[in-house]
Amino acid sequence: MSTNEDKILLHICCAPCATYPTKFFNENGYLYDGYFYNPNIHPESEYNLRLENVRKLSGIREFKLIVEDEYNEADWILYKEVPTRCQKCYNIRLRKAFEYAQKNSYKAVTSTLLISPYQQHEMIIDIANSYSNYYNVPFHYIDFRPHFREGQNEARELGFYRQKYCGCLSSLEDKLDFDIKKEEKKGMKDNG
Repeated sequence: MSTNEDKILLHICCAPCATYPTKFFNENGYLYDGYFYNPNIHPESEYNLRLENVRKLSGIREFKLIVEDEYNEADWILYKEVPTRCQKCYNIRLRKAFEYAQKNSYKAVTSTLLISPYQQHEMIIDIANSYSNYYNVPFHYIDFRPHFREGQNEARELGFYRQKYCGCLSSLEDKLDFDIKKEEKKGMKDNG
């Protein structure tokens, strides 16, 4: 029987981003537990939907899922600009993952954030390395980005909810602004 000392703690942001990494871990014999800690996701209904889909994935891939159920919208209202908001977000989530891994004797920590070409990849690595040093828990780095589309396609096939924004209130506002501008441009073309 394996212990946490044999396992990687995999921070999971959402089911679509976790689809390929969990497949990779299963196919390559990695021992791991999933760790859902994402207090940044707005609104609460979105948070619940993402968590529900991560739970479905854990059933499909047969991994243990640890949920740190915390929803804290107020913290995210102050952070609007990229990369400041991303830095805060990565710091909060990765700090908690490394802290949990240290308290529970995990072999290493990694994150599904490393699959998305839309994330601040180098910033994630820097922050993870800093918490790795602080908590004395190795950061297990894998660049999953080349498999982003593969994972998204499988997530679609599995019927997972695939969100259209990163998660925080500001990213939702950015998405809504983008959609409005897109519709305005379309309207101009249709009327022009």
